Amino acid sequence: MAKLTTFFEEFLEKGSLFANKRVLQSNFIPTEIEHRDDQINNVANILAPALRLERPSNLFIYGKTGTGKTLVAQYTAEKMMQVAKERDIPLKVFYLNCKLKKIADTEYRLIAELARHLGKAIPPTGLPTDEVYNIFFNALDSKKQIVIFILDEIDQLVKKAGDEIIYNLTRINSELKNAQVGIIGVSNDLIFSNNLDPRVKSSLSEEELVFPPYNALQIQSILKKRCGLAFHENVLDDGVIAKCAAFAAREHGDARRALELMRVAGELAERANKENVNIKHLDEAEEKIERDRFLDVVEHQPKQFQATLFSILAVSEKTSSFFTGEIYDYYKRLCSKVGLRPLTQRRVSDILAELDMLGLINAKVISKGRFGRTREMSVNLPKSLLPQINTTLQDGLGL
Repeated sequence: MAKLTTFFEEFLEKGSLFANKRVLQSNFIPTEIEHRDDQINNVANILAPALRLERPSNLFIYGKTGTGKTLVAQYTAEKMMQVAKERDIPLKVFYLNCKLKKIADTEYRLIAELARHLGKAIPPTGLPTDEVYNIFFNALDSKKQIVIFILDEIDQLVKKAGDEIIYNLTRINSELKNAQVGIIGVSNDLIFSNNLDPRVKSSLSEEELVFPPYNALQIQSILKKRCGLAFHENVLDDGVIAKCAAFAAREHGDARRALELMRVAGELAERANKENVNIKHLDEAEEKIERDRFLDVVEHQPKQFQATLFSILAVSEKTSSFFTGEIYDYYKRLCSKVGLRPLTQRRVSDILAELDMLGLINAKVISKGRFGRTREMSVNLPKSLLPQINTTLQDGLGL
């Protein structure tokens, strides 16, 4: 125990390579956002009518992970709120991450959470859903105001609670007398809106914005600015930022991933008692993040996802590339073996698209003329992780 106390004392005395580590974390909102001027202007133009107490159009923002969607939505909303406070305009903006458990995994919990933002305490369970809606509705309409809800990872909400909740939220304005509500939906899933009920899609997507990936030069410029604030002077070796940007650009232009790589590289250098962060630390960070990310994704997916991925890995042992039909045939046999009710081939195709989006597989759609279209796929997992992933899947499926 004394040794551990000594370790913590020495840790505090030796200082840190970081000047402000928070700058590299995903929830940090910088004073200026680079390479997203067009997107900021578009969001600002769509939301500006709220400052005149006019309901803004509902906005759906989508694009791959780490392209600045959430950052731009929060940054623009924050600037609007500053103007609203200065001019005493009754505008409120609330941000919710729909991926968080116990906040948006059921319709009840989401509406209860929205009501709590409006100052109404609702128990996490126990009331009829209609009553929760009434409390939320009355809190909204208690005074003249505009309320904007930013629903991040809205696809996760629909996956867990269905799309009726989005329909209810987007139609609520027709019943309000004093207040008006605007919705900003944010999603990494590029095909998410294709699977929505047409009524829901038209009411949510009054305006749509697609965020393109960053290129390597843009990521490098973002990293230079953030690392200048995050690390003490002369801590980063030459070439570290350039290599980190190249890593991230290869991964579909994900700036969030680049920032995470720099943070983990700095932490690994600190643990090794080094005074500088070098390319070796960056390589170690890349390997660690990849390992943690893949295992975390596989472990926390629903059983149907795990069954589909297990089928992919089983088929890939015989061939390097394969098609949807081969996966579906194996998947159906696996379902009868583990007691799962098989999904339709179309739904399994949706899961394959999500696995592609998560980076677990590479899939390209190819046309077979009058025989329709299919996906040609290959596995995108590090070979060193395959035994561990297979074990995780077997445990999850009870094999």
